[in-house]
Amino acid sequence: MNILIVLAHPHLGSFNHGIAQRIASELAAVGHTVTLRDLCAERFDPNFTEDELLRGNVAPPLIREHADAVLAADGIVVVHPNWWGQPPAILKGWLDRVLRPGEAYCFGTNDRGEGVVIGQLKARAALVVTTSNTPREAELERYGDPLDNLWKRCVWGFCGIDKVERINFEPVIGSSDECRSAWLTQCARQALALFPSAE
Repeated sequence: MNILIVLAHPHLGSFNHGIAQRIASELAAVGHTVTLRDLCAERFDPNFTEDELLRGNVAPPLIREHADAVLAADGIVVVHPNWWGQPPAILKGWLDRVLRPGEAYCFGTNDRGEGVVIGQLKARAALVVTTSNTPREAELERYGDPLDNLWKRCVWGFCGIDKVERINFEPVIGSSDECRSAWLTQCARQALALFPSAE
């Protein structure tokens, strides 16, 4: 399988980087073709300009490269921290610019003439791994889980991916090396279960 991993964290030594690298390594080891795109290291520009909008579906070269990688993926992994109940701005801009109408999704009508969204990605599964510093119970009581809805319904479900799983590790701040090691093992196992070897 062709697996695309998208990472959005500015610190090279972050736990998010460790997660993305561990998942990439484990998936490559069972024979998958893995592409890891580190948006911050690439200095991806999240700004969707008026000029780009008015050009319609003619994407600038770098955006075309990212969009083609999404379209070619059999599976997608996204790794990012929870900032204000949302992905970092660089990742939100990546969604805005890369998941293009007419490619990742389109609009049509059903048999009753009602407008519907038609997801067009060929990937059948996605894994989203997020990190936060708020204990889980407090997070759910105060804020609910906006990221779960965003990724499962508003992004990947919208684009036609049938199976979307999400793991959140918390609180990362102050977590022990042993705890982080266990988390890395957990996300690797979940990635391998979602994207099993073809053998």
